Amino acid sequence: MTTDTVRIVEVGPRDGLQNEKALIATADKISLIEQLAATGLRSVEATAFVSPKWVPQMADAAEVYSGLAQRAGVDYPVLVPNLQGYERARAVGVREVAIFGAASEGFSKANINASIAESLERFAPVVEAAKHDGVAVRGYVSTVLGCPYQGAVPVADVVRVAKALHDMGCYEISLGDTIGVGTPRKAVAMLRAVASEVPINQLAVHFHDTYGQAVGNVAACLEAGVRVVDAAVSGTGGCPYAKGASGNVATEDIVYLLDGMGFAHGVDLDALMATGRWLSSLLGRDSMSKVNRARL
Repeated sequence: MTTDTVRIVEVGPRDGLQNEKALIATADKISLIEQLAATGLRSVEATAFVSPKWVPQMADAAEVYSGLAQRAGVDYPVLVPNLQGYERARAVGVREVAIFGAASEGFSKANINASIAESLERFAPVVEAAKHDGVAVRGYVSTVLGCPYQGAVPVADVVRVAKALHDMGCYEISLGDTIGVGTPRKAVAMLRAVASEVPINQLAVHFHDTYGQAVGNVAACLEAGVRVVDAAVSGTGGCPYAKGASGNVATEDIVYLLDGMGFAHGVDLDALMATGRWLSSLLGRDSMSKVNRARL
């Protein structure tokens, strides 16, 4: 019997670091990405080509990407908010990009200064250019289980935005619980609703751990059939627009979960833990990974 394989999309270098107040050296960002790729991870989101005014931590995106010693078989996607960001990314040879939408109007306006409809219009030329250039496009939908501005988010809105991104040409849609309020049953209900319009093999889940539910949510969604999980080494990250939102689910904890559930993933947990400890030391705080803390 063939073991099911789960692909982990490591978002630490982008989603994990973008809200750090202290600027991290470009060389350290490059080292982090290269260490993560060496653990066996096959998708490491490297950076974001966004306005330095809004996200100062990502001002060195071109230098980070250009400085990478890229490994064969590893993807290094980057986030782009618009066509200008896409063109900057392409100028340094980026081969996969991600676009970032929201399922709630309030969050969309706060995060990217556009309504949902306007954001989709903004993404359309990015996807068209990517198709022309042979560049893969991944879509994010944030606030799928709750919004810091409007509270509950209707599942129908999540489905609508996810389907729009899929129809536009995104090869995969990542469903993000941005403020970490979801619980397993709600997460699975949302996933199944989206899967009624977008094939489940083109969906990923992205959970933040504000209420300590992220690992449980991932496990429930794996049982429901999803096979792509976003995670950030050492549990880094957070949401600048969501009060109290803690980091992403830790990659170390997801690897431990996958081992326990019998899924193949190709990641060396010991090497990943070492990278997590290195990053935590760099940031001057303890790891948010339960596995890393348990094995100190």
